[in-house]
Amino acid sequence: MSKAIRIHANGGPEVLKYEDVQTGQPGVGQILVRHTAIGLNFIDVYYRSGLYPPPGGFPLVPGSEAAGVVLEVGQGVDWLRPGDRVAYATTIGAYAEQRVVDAKHIVKVPDGISDEQAAAMMLKGMTAEYLLRRTFKVKAGDTILYHAAAGGVGLILGQWAKHLGATVIGTASSVDKIELAKAHGFDHVINYKEQDFVAGVLAITGGNKCDVVYDSIGNDTFPASLDCLKPLGMFVSFGQSSGPIPPFSMSLLAQKGSLFATRPTLFVYNATREALDASAAALFDVVLSGAVEIKINQRYALKDAGKAHSDLEGRRTTGTTILIP
Repeated sequence: MSKAIRIHANGGPEVLKYEDVQTGQPGVGQILVRHTAIGLNFIDVYYRSGLYPPPGGFPLVPGSEAAGVVLEVGQGVDWLRPGDRVAYATTIGAYAEQRVVDAKHIVKVPDGISDEQAAAMMLKGMTAEYLLRRTFKVKAGDTILYHAAAGGVGLILGQWAKHLGATVIGTASSVDKIELAKAHGFDHVINYKEQDFVAGVLAITGGNKCDVVYDSIGNDTFPASLDCLKPLGMFVSFGQSSGPIPPFSMSLLAQKGSLFATRPTLFVYNATREALDASAAALFDVVLSGAVEIKINQRYALKDAGKAHSDLEGRRTTGTTILIP
């Protein structure tokens, strides 16, 4: 018996219940992990609120990212041993002290990276990796716009994009968040509460606009994000913290400059073992090199997951937050 956060119905942070659960034994191709740190991400809010339906129904254990120690390995798992330090970003179920998980989603954590760092960066860091290196291959001289620059993905992506030689523009909602983003690779940060971000981008770029816009906000920043793009630029919508983008005519992309638009997800980009290993290796390498620093700005006990959700939705957090079992 161990503890986990479970949801029995969709709702606000109050529906997150700290309960006893049966962990079970690992089956074929599975391992049992004792979590030492768990990542907090906006996708957890989507499942809790009902924006995303619960896979398998209720009760639901949220959470898609964690690090810990292998306790047991199931049949057919010959590359992991009890005591190995591991991490993952996969299907929901991470808000727990212990968990049985498919080994195909697991990566080993290298020396030099702590469990807390691993839990804080697997989903966010591999998201930054596929956005920068695969969805739109950022290169030196590119100009990018990233919304929510002081968020968990933003602080990793800003550093990584700067390392790649891009001019990095962000948006944020307060002076503190602007300063935080600037300390993590962003060359320019627009306070979207005080200035129209399209006008800000035009001023910063001298009217040349951006090669790519990375947008996890959704409803509140669309379609204005399209006005920040050069002809043939790419709009990358990878989240919807303010609500989903409403349906729009494809002809809008033609009117704005023959733009490209995509709605990628990490789990499709890293669907194969080869892709997962390459993504995690690139992330670990850039962190171990010092080009990207992983800082944990907030820590909550697992039992206080409701408070963590409330603070995340209320924009009272910055950067990366973890839950401690």
